[in-house]
Amino acid sequence: MELTRSLVESQAREYLEREPLYTVEAEQLETLPAAFESGEYGRRDAAWVVRWYYRRFLGGYPDDERREAEDLFWSNDFETVRDAIADATDTADTNDSSDAAARISSLTELEAVDVPVASAFCMFIDPAKYVVVGPREWSTLRDADELSHSYPDPPSVPQYETYLERCRSLADRFDCDLWTLYRALWRLSD
Repeated sequence: MELTRSLVESQAREYLEREPLYTVEAEQLETLPAAFESGEYGRRDAAWVVRWYYRRFLGGYPDDERREAEDLFWSNDFETVRDAIADATDTADTNDSSDAAARISSLTELEAVDVPVASAFCMFIDPAKYVVVGPREWSTLRDADELSHSYPDPPSVPQYETYLERCRSLADRFDCDLWTLYRALWRLSD
């Protein structure tokens, strides 16, 4: 498969027409970045990101593992959650990999937050600069010869940085934002 601008555009459009979580995702992408930046959010807002990461698979993720991760996240002290999100939000962003590593490092201090879930937080902190990683998106890039190896479950920080760099490059090439690219990658993996 070859990724092209027209393919990305058509698949991103199909995502908004067919994916049941699109409306709530779009709403959260509008509100969570400012909420995380200002600190004006509650525990449920932060937990929503964890729930979204797993539930976007619509039953394709083992229910017991999903529930365990969600419950484990709730076990974090809320001030610890706030501190981790504040650290990730406050990280200077120069679009280089050290910024991604610093953000991910802050977030993975939390229970139930590995690199993929941390990448979801990064996307909802700054959707213009970050995109979530998971097996579907990664596999689409692998099938398009944009990544050289299969999905590492879970990816390490350096592997996420490679993925993020590739996504940013593709978004630049196709003149789209990362959210549009994400939607296309998700649909193409179906």
